[in-house]
Amino acid sequence: MAFTPSLNPHVSTDCVIFGFSQETLRLLLIRRNIPNRLTDVNDIHYALPGDLVKDDENLNNAANRVLAELTGLKGIYLTQFQTFGDPLRIAKAKDRAWLESVRQDPDARVITVAYMALIDSQKVVLQPGSFSQEAVWIPIHEVPELAFDHNEIYEQALAALKERIQLQPIGFELLPEKFTMGELQSLYETILERDLDKRNFRRKMLNSGIISPLAEKQIGVSNKPARFYIFNRDFAQNNPSAIYNLRMDGSFTLFN
Repeated sequence: MAFTPSLNPHVSTDCVIFGFSQETLRLLLIRRNIPNRLTDVNDIHYALPGDLVKDDENLNNAANRVLAELTGLKGIYLTQFQTFGDPLRIAKAKDRAWLESVRQDPDARVITVAYMALIDSQKVVLQPGSFSQEAVWIPIHEVPELAFDHNEIYEQALAALKERIQLQPIGFELLPEKFTMGELQSLYETILERDLDKRNFRRKMLNSGIISPLAEKQIGVSNKPARFYIFNRDFAQNNPSAIYNLRMDGSFTLFN
């Protein structure tokens, strides 16, 4: 008889998954149906994807499992950024109602380890899990009230993204393999929520060595076709100090 690992009722992982499409930064949420004791119609509630940690897996494996089950992708950018353990995380009645429908011990205090993931949303075929009826991409400025403390978790992840994209070349995880300079700048401007000087941005990106131009250009566009670029992943991985020095000595500061 095969051994089935049990879930730890006190530790979970929640994943803040960002995608970028149509010049909009988006958040991947799951939709849950919550039993309403006063009506025969379930309430609809949105939450971050997550799950309790299995007894035989570490935290990183648990987060990767949640991502793989929801997106079908493996090996994507994933980083742990904070832990949330407020005793009142389960204070809202609708959260309690949902927990009573899915957990043996709805009163168990749960500490969650939060992860941020960056995905090229064009590669994703969403596969909602057993605790959700639907998974949807929602623009970050339209994020509704979420379950538990998930709004706080999302906001902390967004703040971490704004900081890290200026220190590490992680923004490329949100783009397709080939992209234009305009698409790259749009990504940075969207995340940082400010305009960046076009000539300055282009110069710094090209001088950094983290992107390489292709001979290929856009086709079927009404304006002048733009050249495509690719992320020079090998350079970024083999020269981490160079990437950081670019930021620290001011030459890669995007706010000038």
